[in-house]
Amino acid sequence: MAAIMTNRRAILLTAGLAALLTIAARAEAPRIYAITGTRIVTSAGAPIENGTLVFRNGFIEAVGASVAAPADARIIDGKGLTVYPGLIDMGSSAGLDVPTPPRPAVAGTREDIERWKRQVILRPEIEAADYVKADSPDLKRLAAAGITSILAVPPGPVVRGRSSLLNVAAADDEPQYGNIADERRGLYVIRTPVALHVAFPERTAGDAYPESLMGVTAFVRQAFLDAAHYQAEHAFYDRVKRAETRPVYDRALEAMQPALAGVVPVVFEANEFREILRSLGMAREFKLRAVIAGGHGADEAIADLKADKARVLFSLDYPVRPGTLAPDADEPLRTLRLRARAPAVPSALARAGIPFAFESAGLKEPKDFVRNAAKAVKAGLSPDAAIRAMTLDAATIAGVGDRLGSIEKGKIANLVVTEGDLFDEKMTIRHVFVDGRLLVLEPAAAPQTPRRGRPGGS
Repeated sequence: MAAIMTNRRAILLTAGLAALLTIAARAEAPRIYAITGTRIVTSAGAPIENGTLVFRNGFIEAVGASVAAPADARIIDGKGLTVYPGLIDMGSSAGLDVPTPPRPAVAGTREDIERWKRQVILRPEIEAADYVKADSPDLKRLAAAGITSILAVPPGPVVRGRSSLLNVAAADDEPQYGNIADERRGLYVIRTPVALHVAFPERTAGDAYPESLMGVTAFVRQAFLDAAHYQAEHAFYDRVKRAETRPVYDRALEAMQPALAGVVPVVFEANEFREILRSLGMAREFKLRAVIAGGHGADEAIADLKADKARVLFSLDYPVRPGTLAPDADEPLRTLRLRARAPAVPSALARAGIPFAFESAGLKEPKDFVRNAAKAVKAGLSPDAAIRAMTLDAATIAGVGDRLGSIEKGKIANLVVTEGDLFDEKMTIRHVFVDGRLLVLEPAAAPQTPRRGRPGGS
């Protein structure tokens, strides 16, 4: 009887070990693809008109006209197709779930209300990577429009928080044995934090300061002044170590330190010329690395942008006439000019040598990201410059140009395969790869993201 039990244990142990090895083998099986006989737009040089692209386990292994497909690769016939680097949207809140501090049900004092409002509008400690909704359909829908990565920006009215560069899809969950399960949202993250984001709305909700654009501007400037004083207080305490000098910890001011130190750039949302100048002036005052988001009036600020070595995240959410206006209602001339010039602004930035990328910033339809970039091409931007703005230049601004944004050996295999030129109205996306994984494409419906207000916009 003992011998029978021993044999049963041995059989069960062997079966269990075999199952574990099978699962491990499945998890570690190489993902290798070869797209052959295709046109390859690398974003790092001239296109390869008839080449082969090989990528294995999420990274590009070889690319060129004379590359041979490995025997173990899954072959995709690329005849009549074009391969582009995955597109990068440099301003989106898709897939994020950031809670807003609840207003006190019973406010005992004015300070309670002001403290709550400060928590709502001053949130530099919020980091987008911490609030990704794993497997969010809003992210997956972007892939159908060719968008494989986004600069995820926390929603918020003023000091929004820190952005993270995310892929729009992650690997399937693998079985976990002998360790605590991985943090799933971390699978999406390419780099974090990328930048601190600041906006200047004309008004803010709530009956506490600030309530106007002038008040918001003063509040942001005061926040940077407070953060600088906070740093000085802590530095002094570190030197003298006296109990009476010990400063109070403030997580918001603590989170602003990398921006003040120049480690993390600050993205200012600004469209009109005067808004851009105000943002650049604040950046100069505090020695910040300035990036302008929106930028519909950036062509008027070319000299200032160049002098400050600022970069631009140009919004493809072009301003339009508000639907709430009566048909015969007049609009300010500056609003009409801004709307008329907007598609030509990227061309002006390119001619001036100002680094820029594109952001969706509230577009209702993901497919409009490419369509509206095509409008910039029609307005004078070269197709090559437009593609770079959506790929390598975007990755470079995000600080990951060494591993994303172009089709080169060793880079992450985020790829879009199209039938037809990217900016052709009849272009069709055939395949999308994220981290070297072939995605099942879903309709590129509108993600449920907050829409930012734009001058002259709806």
